[in-house]
Amino acid sequence: MTKYAQYATGQGSAKTLRALQIELVKFQKHLIGHGSRILIILEGRDSAGKDSTVKRIVEHLSPRETRVVALSKPSDREASAWYFQRFVPHLPFAEEFVLFNRSWYNRAGVEWVMGFCTEAQYEEFMETVPVFEQMLVRSGIHLFKYYLDISKAEQKRRLKDRLTDPLKQWKMSPVDAAAQKHWKDYSVARNAMFARTHTAVAPWTVVRADDKKRARLSLMMDLLARLDYKDKDHALLRPDPAIVFGYTDQVVAEGLIAP
Repeated sequence: MTKYAQYATGQGSAKTLRALQIELVKFQKHLIGHGSRILIILEGRDSAGKDSTVKRIVEHLSPRETRVVALSKPSDREASAWYFQRFVPHLPFAEEFVLFNRSWYNRAGVEWVMGFCTEAQYEEFMETVPVFEQMLVRSGIHLFKYYLDISKAEQKRRLKDRLTDPLKQWKMSPVDAAAQKHWKDYSVARNAMFARTHTAVAPWTVVRADDKKRARLSLMMDLLARLDYKDKDHALLRPDPAIVFGYTDQVVAEGLIAP
């Protein structure tokens, strides 16, 4: 049994969630006052909990300065353009807090695994995305990249739940239906993505998300701990290091992410 499979789940705290959301509001006040630009990328396996994480983060933030970007598949016209072109208009302006619920990393994951891009397109992306992200950071954008990781058994349970829950059936797509079949392919693609796009300027942070509530809380703690704002509650911002941690080569080798 891998260390990932041995990971013990637990229950999140509504009180802690509210306290973290208050911290987010404090940060947004600071953000607006200083004209900063924040960009958060949320990636991960199908059903890893990206939607619910975004919901908890933005729940009490000002909708005027907060945007969630979840683009659908590109049109034929968009597909003919520079790959990053359709993402650029959604980048944050001054005072904005922007979350990408999936991002340009679709090319390193679902597009590559499912054959929606060519090998040449994939290689071009992997070679140029570190340069693109360096440009964003040098322009003054504060960039945070999180990958929500779940086990194969937990994904199977969640996908089955989507089929039976009438409120979740909108989440199911042919790509989601193929997630279990292509589990190993997605693992290989994920590991390649980490190895080639984890940089000092734009590092990856892994979130072990089999327990959705604890994952959300630890991600929010990690994010807030890395942000600068007035009256920060440092005692609150202590993410569980077994849940949230920076990517390294050893993470894969030691079984700390789902194989």
